[in-house]
Amino acid sequence: MTRLMVLGLLKSKPMSGYEIQQLLTKSQTDAWAGILPGSIYHALKKMEKEALVEIDSIEQTGNRSKAIYKITAAGEKEFSQLLVEALQVSSVHLPSQLYTGLSFIHYLEKDEIRQALQNQQLLLEAQLAQQKAGIEVKRNHMPMDEVTEMLFQNVFKQYELQLDLIGNLIRHYES
Repeated sequence: MTRLMVLGLLKSKPMSGYEIQQLLTKSQTDAWAGILPGSIYHALKKMEKEALVEIDSIEQTGNRSKAIYKITAAGEKEFSQLLVEALQVSSVHLPSQLYTGLSFIHYLEKDEIRQALQNQQLLLEAQLAQQKAGIEVKRNHMPMDEVTEMLFQNVFKQYELQLDLIGNLIRHYES
């Protein structure tokens, strides 16, 4: 996922590793894409060795310098291949840990169940709020096309669907 994301962002414009990291973090893309901040620098170095990206320029700020990377022709080819593969992978990932826990929920006391579910609810609500803040950051940094808007709306619906299940379970165990 990291390679696809980095190559895709570099396809739009040359960027430093720090710029990529900041964009992913501020837009909350790193959360749903599962990209760890340190993996960006590792991916850039590895892809540079593979000639998928190259240094476009070096920017100096005081005593620090940062490399601005751009995608190469080989990188564009790799990006296209990764993109096609990503579109073919199953897009449904069930919350298997939660479902497994629910399979054995009868071994807990009602108070423990309610507390655990309420904690899950609070976590999901916080994550949804972060995702909604992320779309605003992304809108402020770059134009949002229709597909990206649909993507964010789908992410929101996934959280809302899970929150609906948790809410129903809480109500069930309160009665």
